[in-house]
Amino acid sequence: MNQICVLSGKASSKLAERIEKENVDLQLTPVDIQQFADGEIWCQVKKSVRGHDVFIIQSTSTPVNDNLMELFILADACRRASAKSITAIIPYFGYARQDRKTQARVPITASLVARLIETSGINRVVCVDMHCGQIQGFFPTIPSDNLGGQITLAQSIFTDLTLKYKSDTGNKKDSVLSDHHITIVSPDAGGAERADYFRKCFKHYSGLKSNMAMMNKKRDENNMVSKMELIGKVKGTLCIIVDDMIDTAGTLCKAAEMLAEAGATSVICACSHGLFNGKAIERIHNSKLSKVYCLDTIMMSKENEEKMTKLGSNKIKYISVAKLLGQTIIRVNRGLSIGELFDV
Repeated sequence: MNQICVLSGKASSKLAERIEKENVDLQLTPVDIQQFADGEIWCQVKKSVRGHDVFIIQSTSTPVNDNLMELFILADACRRASAKSITAIIPYFGYARQDRKTQARVPITASLVARLIETSGINRVVCVDMHCGQIQGFFPTIPSDNLGGQITLAQSIFTDLTLKYKSDTGNKKDSVLSDHHITIVSPDAGGAERADYFRKCFKHYSGLKSNMAMMNKKRDENNMVSKMELIGKVKGTLCIIVDDMIDTAGTLCKAAEMLAEAGATSVICACSHGLFNGKAIERIHNSKLSKVYCLDTIMMSKENEEKMTKLGSNKIKYISVAKLLGQTIIRVNRGLSIGELFDV
């Protein structure tokens, strides 16, 4: 077992601090990162990493290209400083939606990014809820792990629901927390496996059986959602929409409205990555969603924080994935199974 060195790029600095706080065996190594007037990025690791297992924590979120370059530069600095191994902890993997050719003469950018990561000297990649699991196949020469954030979301949501409904019902037996009074909803066919895993995690913590439903999306020639249909019954149940990311929140809010019209008593969302672009904050505030639970894989921008304050909105709640990532780092360093963290 080699010594551990954990360092962070700017995109995940707050998450890295939480990882250090949640895991007593991990300490952050200071890094100096600067950007010159022409946009070039420069960095210096402030402690020796010679012979260490280095873990770089960096989401490739907005600004995605700057954050990618920062990751590559940090990895190159560690490689040239004789690190034993370099693992990239990428909580949010940018460009993941460009994972296949949908038209003629377009790139598969997720594959390109994977090749760039390998070339930079990184020996292993750990991500949280990649948009498509098959992206792991874009790394032909290094191991890649795709961690399921649903296990963290399910535990936190169950705790919140228990507190809420004990308060609302005076702890009566006929509260919503009983078998088949909760419906797990996949926003599309591609997310059905993710939603089903969330259902298993929720049952693991709650002991409750829940229903499943799915939204069927139909897209036009511009790949925009033109029609949405609900498959399954949700009347009289609390619906939990399980998705990997929220971008502009248009489709999510439309799905919540359809569920409410179909008789759902309440609608919440469990999301791994909150991009919250465009008018996402305003849409969520004005939607039928009562709560949006989101992992802290991406830091909320100051602009969105100001919007939340101005609207007086408390619908978005962040759940930290710091403990899970910290345990993963320790297990990789010690050569232990990561899969055991997700057995339910």
